[in-house]
Amino acid sequence: MSTEVKVPTLGESITEATLGQWLKKPGESVSADEPIASLETDKVAVEVPAPATGVMGALLVNEGDTVNVGAVIAMIEAGSGAPAAAPAPAAAPAAAAPVAEAAPATAADLTLSPAVRRLVLELGIDPTKVKGSGKDGRLTKEDVLAAAKGGAPAAPAAAPVAAAAPAGAVTGERREERVRMTRLRQTIAKRLKDAQNTAALLTTFNDVDMSAVMEARNRYKDSFEKKHGVKLGFMSFFAKAACLALKDFPAVNAQIQGDEIVYHDYVDLSVAVSAPNGLVVPVVRNVDQLGFADIEKAIGDLGKRAKDGSLTMEDMTGGTFTISNGGIFGGLMSTPIINPPQSAVLGLHRIEDRPVVRDGQIVIRPMMYLALSYDHRIIDGREAVTALKTIKEAIEDPTRLLIDL
Repeated sequence: MSTEVKVPTLGESITEATLGQWLKKPGESVSADEPIASLETDKVAVEVPAPATGVMGALLVNEGDTVNVGAVIAMIEAGSGAPAAAPAPAAAPAAAAPVAEAAPATAADLTLSPAVRRLVLELGIDPTKVKGSGKDGRLTKEDVLAAAKGGAPAAPAAAPVAAAAPAGAVTGERREERVRMTRLRQTIAKRLKDAQNTAALLTTFNDVDMSAVMEARNRYKDSFEKKHGVKLGFMSFFAKAACLALKDFPAVNAQIQGDEIVYHDYVDLSVAVSAPNGLVVPVVRNVDQLGFADIEKAIGDLGKRAKDGSLTMEDMTGGTFTISNGGIFGGLMSTPIINPPQSAVLGLHRIEDRPVVRDGQIVIRPMMYLALSYDHRIIDGREAVTALKTIKEAIEDPTRLLIDL
């Protein structure tokens, strides 16, 4: 008896995906609900679970093919197949006759889950040099994270088959590698270019003295974490400051739909986070109604799930305003691009000590550049500049966040 493996429902308005990787080979045993393939959509990667226990049968589509929701992509046959290839046992004592060595494993030979594969790419880890602790010796996310920190036991290195080239020798090799763009990366490229072609983009800058926020954070971070179970970061301050500005200047939180402007009396905050396949912007709902602890918890959860590939379609849908923190990568200044159909994005940058004038004296202060990119079709320069100034003032005097000023 055969069971069809179909492309699951992927979310509202998502009708197709790309078959990213087969996680099982024909003839291997599978258990019900075990991931057997990964799909790449415009927004996230989705694992396809096995609908039944049995043996992996025919694979009806190839990796890289576009598949529609509901399409049959593979078959599962009744019975029990061979388990996935396990790591070879330790070598026995050397025999009298020499035995030829097996070729070293390559990354392509390994079966990695989408989350592990994304983590490997993000951290730059060679998966063939890490010993897996999962079922049948497969790599887990914990194995990769431990390897990145230098704590994972490395797999035995293959013996050299030829003498190494002398130090400083030039081999003359020039290599190129062609990698198919993921559907997510293609979508990111298209949306960013569409934003440039459609919106009248303009960016206004300001700088902010982070002294007050840093002092408040240092003073309360221990008691905050003890009470709420989450660290007090800077993003919650900027999220609350942005809400103040958006309330006073609703056009910055609005969108163009056809020949109408849609104003929102709520703030669904898109937070740009780095994922292995590119930048994604999951959404914190009703952030204007949340306290500092709830904002920190929501952002932390979304960031974690972006890295391990478990974001859902619902996490990525909507958003009325975006904050992008390039400062975590060391960026000093940038002109962020809006996330359509939104009309504005706030860019944060690195904090560095700079000389500034206070009360006629030159002093050193921890300063950050802020950038607000906006669609000039519906947001006037005065509104954008004043909105950014409101954010600056709230960060420099956090008391404003408490008294709504």
